[in-house]
Amino acid sequence: MTPTDVRDLSGVRARTPACAGVVAAHPPTRDSIQSVSAGGGGWHAACFIEHMTMLLRDVSIRGTQSQDRAVEAPKSDRMTLIKRYALPGGIALVVLIVLGWAVKSWLSTEKVIPRERMRTATVERGHFVRDVAATGTVVAAVSPTLFAEAPGTIIYKVRAGDVVKAGDVLGKVESAALLNEYERERAALISAEASLTRQTIEVRRQILKSSQDSDLAKVQITAAEREYKRAEDAWGIHVIPERDYKRAQDDLETAKLNYTHAVETGGLEKDSLQLELRSQRATRDAQALKVARLKERVDALTLKSPVDGIVGTLAQLERAQVAENAPLVTVVDLTALEIEFQVAESYASEIKPAMAAEITLDGRKIIGKVAGISPDVKDNQVKGRVRFDEQPRGLRQNQRAAVRIVLDERDDVLNVGRSPFSDSETRFAYVVRGDYAVRIPVQFGAAAIGEIEVRSGLQPGDVVVLSDMRDYKDADRVLIAN
Repeated sequence: MTPTDVRDLSGVRARTPACAGVVAAHPPTRDSIQSVSAGGGGWHAACFIEHMTMLLRDVSIRGTQSQDRAVEAPKSDRMTLIKRYALPGGIALVVLIVLGWAVKSWLSTEKVIPRERMRTATVERGHFVRDVAATGTVVAAVSPTLFAEAPGTIIYKVRAGDVVKAGDVLGKVESAALLNEYERERAALISAEASLTRQTIEVRRQILKSSQDSDLAKVQITAAEREYKRAEDAWGIHVIPERDYKRAQDDLETAKLNYTHAVETGGLEKDSLQLELRSQRATRDAQALKVARLKERVDALTLKSPVDGIVGTLAQLERAQVAENAPLVTVVDLTALEIEFQVAESYASEIKPAMAAEITLDGRKIIGKVAGISPDVKDNQVKGRVRFDEQPRGLRQNQRAAVRIVLDERDDVLNVGRSPFSDSETRFAYVVRGDYAVRIPVQFGAAAIGEIEVRSGLQPGDVVVLSDMRDYKDADRVLIAN
C-alpha cells in the first residue's frame, strides 16, 4: 500500500470505532507495518496503517507535502513557450546540421584551404610578352674626371655648373716638387746630349785613324812590291846575293799582312765605336723620354676641359693641399646621356647589346637600345646601360626613369598568371575541380613578370591555384572550404 492509499483510508476510522481498541492493545512496530502492508488486511489493516502513519508523523520531521498541490499549466502559457523557443531551436538545429556536414567533410579530406585565402588565375591563349622591367637613372655617358698629376695646391678657375668648351682652363695645381724634378731631368738631358756629341766626334776621330793606318799599310805594300821587283831582277842576273832577294820577298809578305790586319782592325774599331755611340744615343733618348713625360705632367698641372659640357663637381676646396691622383673636377658632357639600370643576375645572360628597350621619363615613352651589360654581380644584381635612339631635350643627370626590355614576344601562346612559387622548373600545379584543388602534372615554359607559358598539362579555361601550397605536402587534392 502506498502513502496515497493510506490517505484515501483516513475516513474509515469514524465508521469502525472498534479498531481503536485493537490498535491500543497491539502497539505497532516497523516489522508489523511491513507485514500488514505486504499481506493486505481489510478494514483492520486500513485502521492499523492509518494509526501507524499518524504515529510516525508524530515522531518524524514534518515536511511540506501536505501543502503541495498539482497545478496544471494554462494552454496559453504553453503556446508562449513554443513561440519563444521554436525559432532559436530551429536555428540551433540548422547550425548542428551544418557543423555535422563540415566535420564529416573534414574527416573525409586530408587537407583544407579556405577559399578567401586562395588566389587563382585562368589559363588563356593569346599574346605573350616576356620582358624585364627595371628602374634606372640618367647618367652621363661621357663624364671625365680630372686628377692631380702631382701633390700640390689646387687653384680653381671655374665653379660647379659653369659651361665650358674643350680646352678651357679649369684650374691649376702648383707643385714645386714636380717642377724641380722636371728642371733637374732637363739639365741631365742637356748633359747627355753633350756627351753624345763628344762621343760622336771621338768615333769619327778613331775611324779616321783606323783608315789612316789602313792606307799606310797599303802604301807599304806598294813599296815592298817595288823593292821585291828590283831584287828579283837583280837576282836574275846574279848581282845581289840570295839573302837580299829573300829579304825583299819577306818584306813584301809582311807589308801585305800588315795591310790585312790594319783593314780588319779598322773595321772592328769602327763597329766598337758605333756600338758605343749607339749606347750613348740610347741613354740620351731615355733621358729625353723622361723629360718629355715630366713635361706632360707639368702641362697636366694646368687643368683643361676634355669635352664641351658643364662643370659637374669640384672635389676639393679652393687652395687645398691635394695628394697625387686625387680627384679634382668632373666635366659632364650633356650631349651624350644614357640610362643606367639594375636587374637580377638571372636576366644577365639573356640581355644582349642592341636589344630594344622602352624608356619612360616623366610619362613619355622613348625608344632606346641596350648599350651593354656589366659582367660584375653585386648583391645579386647586375648593372646595364640603355642608349637613346634620339636623345630628348631637357634631361637632367640622376633623373629617375623606368626601363622595359623585351626578351621574347609571341602570339597564340597558352599562358597563365605567374605565381611567386612557380617558374620554368615547376612540374606540378593545383587546378580547381569543383570544391577541390587537384594536383596535376604540368610543364611550363618561358616565364614573364606576371605570366608564364604553359606547354602541357593545362587547357584554356582551367583555373590554377596561385597561392602557396607547400604547406599541404604535395597532397593529391585539397578541399576548398567556403
